[in-house]
Amino acid sequence: MSAPSMTKFITKRPWLKRWIVPLANWYADAAGYRKLGLRADDLIPEESDTVMLALKRLPPKEAYDRVFRLRRAFQCSLSHQLLPKDQQTKPEDDYLYLTPYIKEIEAESRERGDLEAMIVHRRNQNKS
Repeated sequence: MSAPSMTKFITKRPWLKRWIVPLANWYADAAGYRKLGLRADDLIPEESDTVMLALKRLPPKEAYDRVFRLRRAFQCSLSHQLLPKDQQTKPEDDYLYLTPYIKEIEAESRERGDLEAMIVHRRNQNKS
């Protein structure tokens, strides 16, 4: 299950959004994953069944790009180097590519649970 989000609460309040957005941009830059060429969704742990299923649903090119980014970041980490500026992930390229699949799978799981918990009552048919 994904973590709760405060996005809707913040975006509905312009004064709060003006204060939070620069802080969020600073934090994303300070986290350092973009300097290794990663995107935010690359940091999602793969241990849960939901994430594993979402990874299987990725288009082949996106899955290949993800593996490439992870291997390149691992290599940079081993050599204690950062990528050159032109190869680092830019903020506009850091979009959520895996999260929509995760949300879709969680919705399917909730729907499946609701359907499995449904009780069906048989109607009494009066024979005349």
